[in-house]
Parts: sequence; C-alpha cells; structure tokens
Amino acid sequence: MTTGVPMLRADRVCKNFGALRVLKGISLEVERGQVLCLVGPSGSGKSTFLRCINHLEQVNAGRLYVDGELVGYRERGDKLHEMRPKDAARQRRQIGMVFQSFNLFPHRTALENIIEAPMQVNKSSKSAAVERARILLDRVGLRDKANVYPAQLSGGQQQRVAIARALAMEPKLMLFDEPTSALDPELVGEVLAVMRELAEDGMTMVVVTHEMGFAREVADQLVFMDEGVVVESGEPRALLAAPQHDRTKAFLSKLL
Repeated sequence: MTTGVPMLRADRVCKNFGALRVLKGISLEVERGQVLCLVGPSGSGKSTFLRCINHLEQVNAGRLYVDGELVGYRERGDKLHEMRPKDAARQRRQIGMVFQSFNLFPHRTALENIIEAPMQVNKSSKSAAVERARILLDRVGLRDKANVYPAQLSGGQQQRVAIARALAMEPKLMLFDEPTSALDPELVGEVLAVMRELAEDGMTMVVVTHEMGFAREVADQLVFMDEGVVVESGEPRALLAAPQHDRTKAFLSKLL
C-alpha cells in the first residue's frame, strides 16, 4: 500500500477505436475507501474508461495509476513501453471487475466459480480457497447456494456470485460496469445492498450506473461523462440537486 496517493488517478486518458475518439482526456482521482459513480448517456465512454483502468483496453494517451503504480506500461524517460502480458495480468489481479452480464462458468457451481481464480492464479490451496469462498457467499447472502449452478440462480443471485468471485482475489479496487442493468427491477436492490455493504467496509469502488438513488446515498463523488469528456463532477447530492451544466441538467431530467 502506498500511503498519501489516491487509489486511482487518471491523467488526461485518451482512447481511440480507429478514427473514433471515445475518451478525450479524462482526468480524475479516487481516494482509497471512496466510491465514485460514473453516469452519462450510452456511448459516452464510461465502460471504456473502466476497461482502461484494468488494462483490458490500451490507452492511446495519458496515464492511469492504481495505488501509485502506472497501469499497463513501464515508463523509461518520457516514453511508455507496454508491459509484458504476465506483468499486466499481475496488476489486473489487484483490480476486481463486475460486468453487466455475469460471465459465470455455466458448468461450475457458485462455489467452483469463486475458487477458480484463487487456485489457478494465486496458487491458493483448495481448502483455503473453499473456506474463503464460503465466507464470501455468506457475505453476499448466498450461503445456501454454494453447490448450485448458475442456470438455477436468478439474475440477482448470479450477479452476487460474480461479486463474490471478484472479491476472492482480494482486490484493492473494485470496478462495476452497470452491474444491475441486466436485472429485473425487483432483483436490483439485492445487488445494490451488497455493494452498499462493500462501501461501508471501506472498499474503493468505481461504479458505472444509472441507479441515481445508489449514487446519491453511497458515492463520495459523482462524475457525469458525455462524448468522452468529464462534463461535471462533485458531491452527489449537490450535483443531483443543482447541476451546473446544461448537458448534465438534460441528462438528469430524463432520469430523476
């Protein structure tokens, strides 16, 4: 742990897909233990930014730091050199990610889904991985579902298993990419409740979401993105109550 530095720092991050400029110089910071919620219309670059944080996408310009360490690159003089895949993977272990679609292995039980990465990647013993998995299933309210396959779980239960799976790697930072958008409305609350508990426990989180109630209650910082730029950011209650920018007002008027 590097004291005195933010858990996440983005410095003028740019990302292009061919001629399409998706991120146009994103700069922000998230202190350790804070929750940042990213909101904005579809296509504004929110999910791409998350994928850049754990180097699932390579940035075209700018720098990203997690816990003071440059993500995905080595710096030599003024030049950035792409890390070897093995080193990038080592960094990625410290960053948990939960996607819209649950991405669970369908042929493995909830417990087996959770123990896979600790055993394969961290070389945990099976007994240690199972013990931790049971603790995590309990934490997400699924103690009795350890031996159940994903197809037998509701969407909300599958997403909670996905959160437990990400936590099994003991990440420093958790990224959530619209974790409730694929869920039926009555299942959203159970996933948000787990995320709220994580926040209360001090987990640093970056959450792409349309759940404004969650952002208002749980986030320390709310960032509104549009067309690849940060339009406005601030304390969630203040920003939601009195947005300063016309684009923010127009977006929020459709949601609130």
